[in-house]
Amino acid sequence: MTELLSSYHLLGLAIGLCTFLIIGIFHPVCIKCEYYFGTGSRWWFLVLGLLGTAGAILITDPFWSSLLGVFAFSSFWTIGEIVEQRRRVERGWFPENPARQRRKEAACKQD
Repeated sequence: MTELLSSYHLLGLAIGLCTFLIIGIFHPVCIKCEYYFGTGSRWWFLVLGLLGTAGAILITDPFWSSLLGVFAFSSFWTIGEIVEQRRRVERGWFPENPARQRRKEAACKQD
């Protein structure tokens, strides 16, 4: 794939487009993960980032290695964004999961 894209001088554009798509996909994933799983889901993104980093190191093709690197660092960035998303929910900028809110109320009543 790299040879074809390089021969037409499109490798940089293809990597740029895929980077744009990866970052665009991570934004709603971050919001949904915080909504359904809370801030505990940030550990998943640490594992994904480490796997992406290992893949980027092991793969020799520049196109796929670059995309795995972008995926890895987008995963690492999402760790902080999940914490920020929790703050946005607390400020009322995003809705809180009502199921999680009911669990908190039930836990407070048991104490």
